[in-house]
Amino acid sequence: MKIGIIREGKIPPDSRVPLTPKQCRHIIDNYPVDIKVQTSRGRCYTNEEYSAEGIELTDDVTDCEVLMGVKEVPIAQLIPNKIYFFFSHTIKKQAYNRGLLQAILQKNIRMIDYETLTNERGRRLIAFGRFAGIVGAHNGILTYGRRTGDFSLKRMKDCHDYAEAKAIYKTLKLPVFKTVVTGSGRVSGGAVEVLDAMNIRRVAPEDFLNKTYDEAVYTQLMCKDYARHKVTKGFDKPDFYANPQDYESIFAPYTQVADLMINGIYWDNRAPQFFTKTDMKRDDFNISVIADVTCDIAPVSSIPSTLDASTIADPIFGYDVEKESMTAPHQSGVVDMMTIDNLPNEMPRDASESFGEQFLKSVLEELMEGEKSAVIQRATITKNGELTPHFQYLTDYVTMECDNAEM
Repeated sequence: MKIGIIREGKIPPDSRVPLTPKQCRHIIDNYPVDIKVQTSRGRCYTNEEYSAEGIELTDDVTDCEVLMGVKEVPIAQLIPNKIYFFFSHTIKKQAYNRGLLQAILQKNIRMIDYETLTNERGRRLIAFGRFAGIVGAHNGILTYGRRTGDFSLKRMKDCHDYAEAKAIYKTLKLPVFKTVVTGSGRVSGGAVEVLDAMNIRRVAPEDFLNKTYDEAVYTQLMCKDYARHKVTKGFDKPDFYANPQDYESIFAPYTQVADLMINGIYWDNRAPQFFTKTDMKRDDFNISVIADVTCDIAPVSSIPSTLDASTIADPIFGYDVEKESMTAPHQSGVVDMMTIDNLPNEMPRDASESFGEQFLKSVLEELMEGEKSAVIQRATITKNGELTPHFQYLTDYVTMECDNAEM
């Protein structure tokens, strides 16, 4: 098998890699696999680092059977009749990538999205989620400091690595404020990791709502804490996952006491939003900073003020609650939004190494098994120019006309 590590083509650029130089070397030495790396000056691991491990560098990867990247591949750069691994951002019918999935089908590409690689219980095998949560929480706290002027925090992207950031946390002096974290997976776990490292006290949701503190505190909410059945007013986790449209938000009390929200859930399009644009206009809506790590773009989103994805170069925008539009941050009547959609790219070497380790542990041998692998079968979105049985629900999505032929 020949695997090609492709250069990232999406703008703004992403410097992460699916496999580090040492991981490529390990695969070549231990499996019947050859690896080529497409030259790039934009990676966190340089061409020279791959060369030092004896990995072939090339501009041409057309002879590779499997092509691996990180972010969406621009349509013009797709090579027909290949197996591709990357984050396609299509499985939730994201309108901005409809043309990409249409092109994948037209070019007879077998598309395997990292998000769809799961075990038999449906749990994801490979993700950047922890690092998205780490950087998202860091940036949320940073944004709150900028808004209030009470403290400053070095950008994660300007730290040498996560270890430097954690050393900074030990000396950080924070004012009194309340942070609510949503979710229970990798993303929220990474966020909580940072808040704990900053020595922010964790409290129970009930105490968060009803008690006053003389220090910075946070609480972490599970699904049952922010959603309930519309009819029974109870919560059943399996039913919520199967029928989220039957549930309503009970998040309102947290909007009245929290200063900062870090959103780390996986959101189903059918699930209720945490709050509405109208709710944000209420006098008792207290949240002034939202770090939306989930970053689903409104109107199909859990956070209605996530009007666009921000960038590492320009991480924060303001949401004018009355005009319901983007504006400059840190103003009265404005909620500051941090919505970077490639957060792990602020610490790309740490994130890439962890991602590659997950691939080696859980995916590589499945890929070697080919058609015999249930993991690969479940994860394949397109094959032979058609949607696979698991992804037939995307039929209406790909048959609609696309406004943009190019990404």
